[in-house]
Amino acid sequence: MSTPSPRLTPAYLDPTHASFAQFLADIDPALTTSRMQAARDAVGGSLAVPHGTTVVALRCAEGAVMAGDRRATMGNVIAQRDIEKVFPADDHSLVGIAGVAGLSVEMVRLFQVELEHYEKIEGVPLSTDGKANRLAALLRGNLGLAMQGLAVVALLAGYDLDRKLGRIFSYDVTGGRYEEHEYHAIGSGSFFARGSLKKLFNPGDTAQSAALVALQALYDAADDDSATGGPDMSRKIYPVIGIVTAEGVRMLEQQATAELAATVVAQRQQRPDGPFAPEGAAR
Repeated sequence: MSTPSPRLTPAYLDPTHASFAQFLADIDPALTTSRMQAARDAVGGSLAVPHGTTVVALRCAEGAVMAGDRRATMGNVIAQRDIEKVFPADDHSLVGIAGVAGLSVEMVRLFQVELEHYEKIEGVPLSTDGKANRLAALLRGNLGLAMQGLAVVALLAGYDLDRKLGRIFSYDVTGGRYEEHEYHAIGSGSFFARGSLKKLFNPGDTAQSAALVALQALYDAADDDSATGGPDMSRKIYPVIGIVTAEGVRMLEQQATAELAATVVAQRQQRPDGPFAPEGAAR
């Protein structure tokens, strides 16, 4: 007697599922990030997990630039020296993460699949505002864990093909979405990085100049925040930098980032507190 073949559930046959996260929830709720609460309850008590720290983003003449340091900490211990915190979300957007490293990376992966799934179902990419809203919904789904200390914070930078400019969105742990019109930073070193960006930001900068400003901001953050790592010249570990323009997302190669980092370090040899604000750029 032959075994009957398993039948697909209705969720597999529903052509209206533009949200991959909702599709997963319909198939098996345990697959969604928000259901990772069960994993925490299983061990009973607090989890000692690596945390990612500082990410900065700023607009430039061509679009926007995002950069993140490479350090992950676990309490007072450096858990990883070369973690990546900045990722391409799709062809015209970048996402940066801070907070619990494992959950953050999984959320980025789900967000990337969400955008790809939407484009395949609808035939067109999701709008910049739509991307910002979808990321907000994913963060809101993690609220239960965030209330217990396993928070994820995100930063989104994209090039709006309709408005023809770079746009930046910041979030809080509840999924609140806020558009930043010039620059922003997240993570434990964000206060120091924002102070640096406030001093050095110039909306007319080229992408190359804006990338250098981003590195200066990360250097200032590392100078005052022990959880933020500066350029590690001996190990050749440098911040991850992404640039998004009308042509799409471009992640800087290590050689290009190394040259920018060497410029920053050389300047700091002469003036450890960093460069003065350019004439007319002080805010």
